[in-house]
This record gives sequence, structure tokens and C-alpha cells, in this order.
Amino acid sequence: MFDIQHYASFIAAILIFQMIPGPGTLAILGATARSGVSGGMGVVFGTVSGDFVYMLAAVLGLAAILTAYPTVFAAMQWFGISYLCWIGFKLLTEPVTDTAASDTKRHSAWYFFRQGFTVALTNPKAIMFFMAFFPLFVRPDARPITLVSMMVHVTLTCLLYQIGLVLIGNLAARLLSGVPGVRTIANRLAGLALIGFGLKLALDDR
Repeated sequence: MFDIQHYASFIAAILIFQMIPGPGTLAILGATARSGVSGGMGVVFGTVSGDFVYMLAAVLGLAAILTAYPTVFAAMQWFGISYLCWIGFKLLTEPVTDTAASDTKRHSAWYFFRQGFTVALTNPKAIMFFMAFFPLFVRPDARPITLVSMMVHVTLTCLLYQIGLVLIGNLAARLLSGVPGVRTIANRLAGLALIGFGLKLALDDR
């Protein structure tokens, strides 16, 4: 379908990739817990936009440039690790208000979009993933429009999955809103998870 080989497996692989907890997922859930649907959706559009940039870069062959210049690749990785730890530190130290509305006033959707976009772009391993992922489902005689179709599929599938993540996360936050201190606990756990993820990446890259 759409000149994509093993179409069902292609869609399943995208969903499985999305279900693996990563910095993007943590950023989405953290923003949703802090500022509701508007904050979560801001991060969603940011991460999807960042992934689209990397997909486009992979298609254009920029992954080869990163491979040829490992210093640039390493610098991007360490910047990403530092940024994740910084977000985690903020979640650990920022005071948490009892109402989501006051938090939404302090941070606009654009703020969360920039956060999601930065998280996505500071994960340079994504470009290698897309570089290795696309050839699995493209025939040697495929037309260029096939790669465009694959990019659209990945973007829409990720967008729908992450929107569902925001809605479920927001519902959970609303159901637990009456529990004393639950927002603070959620923020602190998200902060610890982001810092832990950043440290894991740092150890893996040693």
C-alpha cells in the first residue's frame, strides 16, 4: 500500500517505537500534568516537528554527514543529555501550584512547543533510526514519492498516538486532582525520570 513494503508491519513498528518510553514521552506527560491538554499538546506538536526535521534530514542523507563528523554527533548528544537533566532539575525544584490554570498562565503552549522541539532535536540517535528504518520498507525501485508517503505516515501515526497520550494523561491527572500532593509527586517523579534517562544516555555514550 502506498508503495510501502510490508505495510502492516511498517505501521506496527512505528507504534512500537512510540510505546518505548523516552524523553519525548516523559516531556509530554510532564507538561500535561503541569498545564493540562494545552501544555501536553504544545509538547506533542514540538516533538512531532522535531522528528519530521530528522526524517527529512535522513532522507536527504545528512546522517552520512554526522557519521563523517563524529565530533558534531557527540556534541549534539551531550547537549541533549544536558537539556534533559535541566528539565528534570526544574521539575524537581519548581514549586507546584494546586490549580492547573495558574500554571498555564505562566507557561504558554508556545513554551511547551519549544520544549518538545528541543527535546526531539537533541536526540541525534533519531536520525540514525530513521536512516535504518526507512530502507526496511522501501523497494529498490521505489519512487521518491514513497519516502514522502512514509514520512507522512510516521508523522500522522505519532501525532495520533501522542494526542491519545495527552488525553489519557490529562484524564488521570483530573481523577487524581483531589489527592493531596499528587501534582507535586507527579512532577518530582517526572523530574527524576528525565534526569535518570539523561544519565543513562551519558553512561551509554561513554
